[in-house]
Amino acid sequence: MNVLRLFKNNFFALLLLCALNPVKVKAQTDQDAVMMIKNNFCVGPVYNYSSWKNYWEGTLKRENLNLGTVSTQSFSLMGNYGITSKLNVLFNMPYVKTKATAGTLHGLKGLQDLSLWLKWLPYEKDWGNSSFSVYGVGGLSFPTTNYVADFLPLSIGLHSTNLSARIIADYQVGNLFVTGSGTYTYRTNIKIDRTAYYTTEMHLTNKVEMPDVAVFNLRAGYRSHFLIAEAVLTNQTTLGGFDIRRNDMPFPSNKMNMTSAGVGFKYTVHKIPALSIIGGGSYVVAGRNVGQSRSVYGGIFYVFSFSHKEKANQEDKKN
Repeated sequence: MNVLRLFKNNFFALLLLCALNPVKVKAQTDQDAVMMIKNNFCVGPVYNYSSWKNYWEGTLKRENLNLGTVSTQSFSLMGNYGITSKLNVLFNMPYVKTKATAGTLHGLKGLQDLSLWLKWLPYEKDWGNSSFSVYGVGGLSFPTTNYVADFLPLSIGLHSTNLSARIIADYQVGNLFVTGSGTYTYRTNIKIDRTAYYTTEMHLTNKVEMPDVAVFNLRAGYRSHFLIAEAVLTNQTTLGGFDIRRNDMPFPSNKMNMTSAGVGFKYTVHKIPALSIIGGGSYVVAGRNVGQSRSVYGGIFYVFSFSHKEKANQEDKKN
């Protein structure tokens, strides 16, 4: 349901595209093929809005008049820091609000999960006006508050701790590029506020086994010093789980599969090259136990360079 969009926000960082200096443009997220240079710190807020009216109950597409339109808003602080030009650390901390326009269920709000990534560039090869690079990304996300997971589709998250591993391959010719990635995410079990529940059988416990997740992402477009414009296709498959029972509420360990298509851009301001503006959107074109959501996002980022400060301090010591 809408929690799937929240799950994507954690692992995809809302397609965050941070600007660097104008000499070496390297926008960066946990799933793109660019890096932040050493001692640069990119940080800024991102707003995301998604909503859906129709959803898949298993493979049956339907609507629910007791829910109306379900919407999710998130206000995130995101950033990344270049430990070296080949090793970056990234973070994302969202505040989430949910709402349904019909029925008696009230929305929830609060801080969701803190996500952290390490991104490594082990291989890069240039020839002529083309280049090929391979990246490895390791991620960790965990709940920062004791929010309720067992209140889908209005929960703000699934409350599991997640470990992810991703491989990214990128090929660029001139200003045109194509990037592909594959991600495996391990999710820990969770506890809910009831001592018995039914999935495909009765469970006399408050512990819920959470299935792992595989995600494949393909993006292609235009990448230059001051503009990145791309089309993005994402497929997510839950490795286990079960379908929502007819006319029942969704459950945290449901199978939540989906394919979404979207676009994104990053524009670096010419007169203020440390400042960038990002935006985009996506639409779920196929799914299972998820809402057919439309999402839009936008954000502003600024790059702080600590290299110049270090150099200035060294020069002061010499004088």
